[in-house]
Amino acid sequence: MNDTSGAAKEYVLQPKDYVLHTAQEHNVKIIQLWFTDILGFLKSFSITVEELEDALKDGEVFDGSSIEGFIRHSEEDMIAMPDPSTFQILPWRQDARKSAVGSMFCDILDPDGARPYEGDPRQILRRSLQRAAEHGFSFYVQPELEYYYLKSSEGPPQPLDQGGYFDLTPLDWATDLRRDTVMALEEIGIGVEFSHHEGGPSQSEISLRYTDAMTMADYTMAYRLVVKEVALRHNVYATFMPKPHAGHNGSGMHMHLSLFRGDTNAFFDEDMDYHLSETGRAFIAGLMRHAPETMLVTNQWVNSYKRLIAGYEAPLFVSWALHNRADMIRLPTYNPAKHEAMRVEYRAPDPSCNPYLAFAVILSAGLAGIENGYELGPPAEVDLYGMSHEERRKLGIQSLPKDLNEAIKLAEGSELLVKCLGEEVFDKLIENKQEEWERYRSQVTDYELKTYMSLL
Repeated sequence: MNDTSGAAKEYVLQPKDYVLHTAQEHNVKIIQLWFTDILGFLKSFSITVEELEDALKDGEVFDGSSIEGFIRHSEEDMIAMPDPSTFQILPWRQDARKSAVGSMFCDILDPDGARPYEGDPRQILRRSLQRAAEHGFSFYVQPELEYYYLKSSEGPPQPLDQGGYFDLTPLDWATDLRRDTVMALEEIGIGVEFSHHEGGPSQSEISLRYTDAMTMADYTMAYRLVVKEVALRHNVYATFMPKPHAGHNGSGMHMHLSLFRGDTNAFFDEDMDYHLSETGRAFIAGLMRHAPETMLVTNQWVNSYKRLIAGYEAPLFVSWALHNRADMIRLPTYNPAKHEAMRVEYRAPDPSCNPYLAFAVILSAGLAGIENGYELGPPAEVDLYGMSHEERRKLGIQSLPKDLNEAIKLAEGSELLVKCLGEEVFDKLIENKQEEWERYRSQVTDYELKTYMSLL
């Protein structure tokens, strides 16, 4: 990752030379080249250190035909071009011979190496960031990724403890797990703001330090890997499944968002209500208008919608509020003297999404609000959960999709998604999710057997 050490500063103008120097200095023998498919699964293949210089210059050819969402009609080969600014030494992969393993995220190029591959999730996010840059904006993100520790990945989920929010030992068995995870993240250059036990049994959260969206998408992919690696070293399992326990809170990815013009926070205006600028209000209005159709990206699994039910601090409706943590969007409390801390918290996404695509569609929705002058209504001041459907309808409160099938139907008519993702990825995503829904719909669940077998 982006190293801030003295050695990194020495080579800041020559990142490829820095990678070669650091690999030699740390006795790196293998380098993993990382990228993601459209569903957000981390993909990797390895090269030896002898191949590193050529890979940094020309990239590495691989077969893209078997990668989900990487579609080419007449050609299968693609090029993984390492991004030297993301180089890192993996602390958990050093062996007894003191040799090390490094990694870099890659941009995917078409076979001729001259053009970025349009279906690469990194490229999709980059297009949205370029659109923001045309307005003079930089996009910053801080996600709070929740997850559960379990005794095993097999069978009914068994938690390690029965601790609750902010609990410490002896209830919080995972204190050491989180400590080791935070240390591993810091070792590879990923800044951590805080960590703690969440509300569910063995549920944890590690919040990363605010940074630009592209860096944060890379960090999010590495974060999920590190959490799982550390858990396995402790002979337990970590899952980012949105709802592993029916009777407890699901795991969300609450995202703190802001736009900057240079060093100025574009969401802050001292003279506006709540210090929320017109830009910030339009951004929120864009998020709200397009949230239902973008949920297929931010909440992409059948299980994602088991989290979005009443009683578990998860949003059900398109709403915003100042402090209520059950609303879809809120304005977190911040120190008015620190204008740069003004931000919007978007609480619908879950941590199993593809962060590149999620950040891209969220930014696109917010920019649509700015470009089209969407107006933001007043914040919710009542408990939407306690209202009847008719009462919410009169107030114009829209519901979020209740299952994956509804999310698919809303996404199918989304011009914003087509424009953001590109037709190729959009079509492949719809196709993949339709197949998932049909597989799910064909299952006979334990609930059905227990409820109906003795009655019918």
